[in-house]
Amino acid sequence: MGEGKYMKAEKKISVVVPCYNEEDVILEFYHELHRIMAERLQMAEYEILFVDDGSKDASAGIMKELSKKDEHVEFISFSRNFGKESAIYAGLQFAEGDYTVIMDADLQHPPEVIVRMYEEMQSGSYDMIATRRKDRLTDTKLRSFGAQLFYKIMNKISGINMGNNAMDFRMLNGKAKRAILSMGEYNRFSKGIFEWVGFRTCWLEIEIPDRKAGKSKWSLMKLFHYSLEGCMAFSTLPLALSSLIGFALCLIAVFMIIVMILQTIVTGVEGSGYATIICTILLVGGVQLFCIGILGQYLAKAYLEVKQRPKFLVQNLSEKKRNIYDRDLLV
Repeated sequence: MGEGKYMKAEKKISVVVPCYNEEDVILEFYHELHRIMAERLQMAEYEILFVDDGSKDASAGIMKELSKKDEHVEFISFSRNFGKESAIYAGLQFAEGDYTVIMDADLQHPPEVIVRMYEEMQSGSYDMIATRRKDRLTDTKLRSFGAQLFYKIMNKISGINMGNNAMDFRMLNGKAKRAILSMGEYNRFSKGIFEWVGFRTCWLEIEIPDRKAGKSKWSLMKLFHYSLEGCMAFSTLPLALSSLIGFALCLIAVFMIIVMILQTIVTGVEGSGYATIICTILLVGGVQLFCIGILGQYLAKAYLEVKQRPKFLVQNLSEKKRNIYDRDLLV
């Protein structure tokens, strides 16, 4: 289908939009998405479901006003910031469309791509239409290098193949959405979950424009922490790595003992060296603390899972969504 052509969509689409402090761009995003849904897809039934992840700005108020003016707009507001993963999970729970789209509000996920997604989904050959970036020209060199390194490591250790530059921007049919919701873990890593559930997936490569307004909420430290979450959520290799390091150190220790014995026999001089002893102690102690830290991270994840706390709490939501929500959980 050509870029300028129109089509009539017969299936209802729910567009889940996690938001955190996006007051500068929400209206522009809404108008662009509304144009695509109403004109390009000519949809009679669709919903734009904003999920406010405890924003500190006026994002929640803007969503509420939009829901009053447009019957296609719904919103959910969390009681505090629970993170994007919780916002995605909540959006999937509340989405009522035949197909569900997950996308960001910063317009770096171009709304016109939904037209291509819908066309591919309607072919009946796929359960999920996913996107990946063509390039990372909009990122700094450090950020781009870190992303490439992360995907290489994850593809090696996790047992799943996310490819490179995978994004959360995707369309799911009902089967894929239910499978993702069935994975109820507290510590969520959606990129890995999307691949773990499998199903027939079509990949679209898209170009990412610059942000229309505001700035990214993902600092390098947050991205690093997020990458650790992904590694621990889908691989136990770090635990095995600590054992391998311990085994390697044992071999080195045995080798050093043999060398010292041979040196004493051959030269008659006993080995000595205060600096060597201190360095060895620091090395072994550092490795031990590193391995304990790995164990601690996995134990912490298990601790959070065992407590079975809710993934999110709702402060407010649009009237239509109250019908499918347990009102006793409302704050």
